[in-house]
Amino acid sequence: MFVAENLKNVLAQLPKGVRLVAVSKFHPNEAIEEAYSAGQRIFGESKVQEMTSKYETLPKDIEWHFIGHLQTNKIKYMAPYVSMIHGIDSYKLLAEVNKQAEKVGRTIKCLLQLHIAQEETKFGFSADECRQMLATDDWKSLKNVKICGLMGMASNTDNIEQIKLEFRYLHSVFKDLKATVFSDSDAFCELSMGMSHDYPQAIAEGSTMVRIGSKIFGERNYN
Repeated sequence: MFVAENLKNVLAQLPKGVRLVAVSKFHPNEAIEEAYSAGQRIFGESKVQEMTSKYETLPKDIEWHFIGHLQTNKIKYMAPYVSMIHGIDSYKLLAEVNKQAEKVGRTIKCLLQLHIAQEETKFGFSADECRQMLATDDWKSLKNVKICGLMGMASNTDNIEQIKLEFRYLHSVFKDLKATVFSDSDAFCELSMGMSHDYPQAIAEGSTMVRIGSKIFGERNYN
């Protein structure tokens, strides 16, 4: 029963207003069911095929969040059920999510991913690219997606100050966009930042949604 115990410990550390995405990728249904029985309803996956197979076999009141790097040709498989997509890093991707959501008569919540880390391997808009995309009116015609905020990953480093600065920067971009582009949107309210190794810093810098996996489910089995 370690999953339920771990979940309880993590939730006890989250202040009001911060929601938990339990990152269940590479973990079996049994582990998700244990977290579900303990009250968790939001789960995060990074492979569309794996998430779809879990969606089909697990309770239907689970809120599935896609947190991985998304390829346009995979969107159609999750469009009927995905609750939120965390990693929108191009207009092309946003437009394709809109197209597939329209086909199934849904509106899909999306977060724009910003590249805030030092690593080149991470994905995302630069702040300038994000602002340029939002400066055009093209995205406003996409009626089957709802931009609900920003997402970012800090550098994978032991330097706590660097991590804080990166999260602080993302929060400042979020506040700026909220005050300018999304001033009349109640939906633009989510800042998804913080994972198992850095969520305390993310929360301190304004995160509203943390993505925690190994602290709940243990280390992943990639086989």
